[in-house]
Amino acid sequence: MINFGEWLPDQPDLNLNGVTVATNVIPAAAGYRSIPSFVQVSNAADSALLGLFAAKDNSANVTLFAGDAAKLYKFDVSNSNLVSTNTGFTLTGSEKWRFVQFGTSVIVAGGVGENLLEFTIGTDSAFGALSGSPPKADFIAVVRDQVWTANIDEGSGRVPFRTRWSAINDATSWTVGTNQADFQDIPDAGAITGLVGGEYATILLERGIARASYVGSPLIYQIDRVETSRGCPFSGSVTNIGNTIFYLSDDGFYAFDGTRSVPIGAEKVNKFFFNDFNAAKADAMSCAVDPTQQIVAWSYVSNSSTDGKADRLIIYNYSTQKWSYAEVNAELIAPFFTAGYTLDALDNLASTLEGLPAPLDSNLYKGGAFLFGGAKDNKIFAFTGNPLAATIETGEFFLQQGKHAVINRSVPYFRGGSVTMQIGTRDRQDSVVDFSDANSLTDEGFVQHRAQGRFHRVRMNIANATSPVSNWEFAQGVDVEGQVLGRR
Repeated sequence: MINFGEWLPDQPDLNLNGVTVATNVIPAAAGYRSIPSFVQVSNAADSALLGLFAAKDNSANVTLFAGDAAKLYKFDVSNSNLVSTNTGFTLTGSEKWRFVQFGTSVIVAGGVGENLLEFTIGTDSAFGALSGSPPKADFIAVVRDQVWTANIDEGSGRVPFRTRWSAINDATSWTVGTNQADFQDIPDAGAITGLVGGEYATILLERGIARASYVGSPLIYQIDRVETSRGCPFSGSVTNIGNTIFYLSDDGFYAFDGTRSVPIGAEKVNKFFFNDFNAAKADAMSCAVDPTQQIVAWSYVSNSSTDGKADRLIIYNYSTQKWSYAEVNAELIAPFFTAGYTLDALDNLASTLEGLPAPLDSNLYKGGAFLFGGAKDNKIFAFTGNPLAATIETGEFFLQQGKHAVINRSVPYFRGGSVTMQIGTRDRQDSVVDFSDANSLTDEGFVQHRAQGRFHRVRMNIANATSPVSNWEFAQGVDVEGQVLGRR
């Protein structure tokens, strides 16, 4: 059997110990899993969504927030509407809404043109200005028991290399020197492009990465430059799972563990990505982690995009260290939790069970369930639908080195769904690959072909599901049978 190994588009096709195409799939240990389709969750906001966040109160009740360039919204599960809570904003350029939860408060930053805002869960109906004279900021995080900001404006103009944090256990106290509130500049590595909280702060800059560790008075935090050889010029590429931070640098994808960066895309997907990536639309990039699938995904605008909006995902399985990509129009991707649907709320989504956007047992309808999703067309979406159509293509091989051969049949190994198979052939490495017609399985479980050439490859096409019954789940590999014809 030719196993569907790692997707390695940056490597030569011949005798590749992997696959050349892995579209609309999730990499697994011994093959590829399906990707659910992007399903609409909410009705439309006024314009493209620039942030999405789910907060939980002490009783695990979920409140889902979103924001576009001019408004902040709450999601109303009873009618799927995004209800405006605040208006009058003017986010521009690369600015996005970035949310954190600090106790019972949700605090949001919208760039240096907007004040920090606060929403008290269970009490407030709209966001209000965060008191204590905090700075305006591009980035926000919770570090230990303090709220941190970065790339800020304190009233006299942007200071892109400055971080500032609140007092201990008090997001409304920002006076420097009061209860360990303070600030720190990192002036020699460009602008701050990302901020990740936790037990310590990780500060990503254009030309480096710094770590801020709590040491108490008088320094409060010790800031060390832990990465000097590279930085992160793409603010939309930063996400994390636990202490591991994923980001895109000028030379590819990395995972940062708190002390050093490890390349994860080198000799695998970096060249493919930068050839496909529309760098002029870098501000449209977003990323998120799905811990249920053990993947991190980056949404980006490809050079093939016809409308300048994100149209691709590149996907990394951090457990298997394998990649894939998907053709999905996701203008924003983000993790969130569902607010939970009542039967009456389901009636607002569809008049029949068959008309629901996802199966009835989907996490989409369960209160507090994790969802991997995002937004497009001004609406919240989630990856909860039937699996997408997928394509997997092997590397190139000889049936017998140097000799022509004809492939007579292939035997695909997959679980669920419907597949067709194609054989790609060519006589020279510099020739265009010629693919045979897509043939279906016979009743005996194989596919008939008659494809002649010196070099061969196999393509599996997996149909998109039209119902849960036809869902495909897994693709593992393929066997081929053929006859050597001789030398030419």
